Amino acid sequence: MAKLKTSYACSGCGAIYPRWQGKCSACNAWNTIEEDVSASTPSAQLGAKASKAKASKVTSLFATEKQAPRIHTGMAELDRVLGGGLVPGSAILIGGDPGIGKSTILLQLSANLAANHKVLYMSGEESHFQIQMRAKRLGVEEAPIQLSNLAVLETALATIRQEKPTLVIIDSIQTMYAEALESAPGTVSQVRLAAHELTQAAKQSGSIVIFVGHVTKDGNIAGPRVLEHMVDTVLYFEGDRGHAFRLLRSFKNRFGATNEIGVFDMTETGLQEVTNPSALFLSERPDDATGSAILAAMNGTRPVLMEVQALVSATTLAQPRRTTLGVDPARVAMIAAVLDKHAGYTFSNHDIFLNVTGGMKVNEPAADMAIAAALVSSLMNKVIPHDTLVLGELGLSGEIRNVNNMQQRLKEAEKLGFKKVLSPPLGKDIKKGKLSLNTLPKISEIGNSLFE
Repeated sequence: MAKLKTSYACSGCGAIYPRWQGKCSACNAWNTIEEDVSASTPSAQLGAKASKAKASKVTSLFATEKQAPRIHTGMAELDRVLGGGLVPGSAILIGGDPGIGKSTILLQLSANLAANHKVLYMSGEESHFQIQMRAKRLGVEEAPIQLSNLAVLETALATIRQEKPTLVIIDSIQTMYAEALESAPGTVSQVRLAAHELTQAAKQSGSIVIFVGHVTKDGNIAGPRVLEHMVDTVLYFEGDRGHAFRLLRSFKNRFGATNEIGVFDMTETGLQEVTNPSALFLSERPDDATGSAILAAMNGTRPVLMEVQALVSATTLAQPRRTTLGVDPARVAMIAAVLDKHAGYTFSNHDIFLNVTGGMKVNEPAADMAIAAALVSSLMNKVIPHDTLVLGELGLSGEIRNVNNMQQRLKEAEKLGFKKVLSPPLGKDIKKGKLSLNTLPKISEIGNSLFE
């Protein structure tokens, strides 16, 4: 019989320690080390049970294996993030802040698939009555979804092997526990064992398993970091409580592109797809506002037009404030220093407040020129033309560099009615269409190019 072995593991990075300590020396996090009870098997028994593994050539797999078709979710935005649909036998992890809409979108997904597929919804956090109340609010109370509120791992595995459902939803993985372990649900050992066993069950039965994961105050999925390595796809639900927009972002996908996003609108009847997010984010943009610039940011394979707003005001403080939302404040400080050094715009005695509207986040260099344009517009109190798009990466020596996926960005701008693009010199293979391009090799010319 296997002996129970007690150790301590960090819930942030998974580092193992023989005894408890307050700080994890691997990731420098405090109070993240928890007790981890696991069953240990003597090495002699492992060697006795071991046998030679059967290996196959890659070329023979292509000849014998037939690729299973993807299952469409009934939501184009979700299919986009997944890379074209659900892959049979895959394991998906979705995380996000409490109340962001994880259970809502999964219940809508279950209702869409339940008409033609067997769907099992297992919730350790809500009763049948609570799930039915949400289903009634979403208008899917008649969907033939099988509900279960048992959180015992052994029961879940037996049900999956016996019923062989097409889709299994575990809400959430932190509530699942194995009776073989003495540790409490949500601990590192319980989460790791539950995720491993359920993932293996999905591979063997061909079922699709979707885990809901709680997040910590830092925004990371709670539990061992190895949880994200076990699954095939990791999705994060993002959004500001003050906005109705919800972003479903892919951070890992073995069957599609990473960093892809799907945009949803939270309504009283559930999450509605936003097929044209660029038009939605720009719908409330004022015509004559200073400090407003438009950029085309790439999210996976999709270009999305966003508005960057800047407010530059004089200050008497010895150290001016640099407050940003959706943009790295260190990058904004660097852009302000470049404008001061190479373009003659002084920000050392001004406070800077910068915001990306709609609760969006931008972390690519292509946003540098849009940020610089918004800062100059607010400082000079001049309005950037409403039909102008600003693109480019800003170097420390004042040069403006090209960005990737320029053709897709220009097509999105032309589709939404933009007429002028302020950008670095483009390559010969870039087709501008009906757009008027104003090339800008140096940042020192930004004022004349923006307000001419």
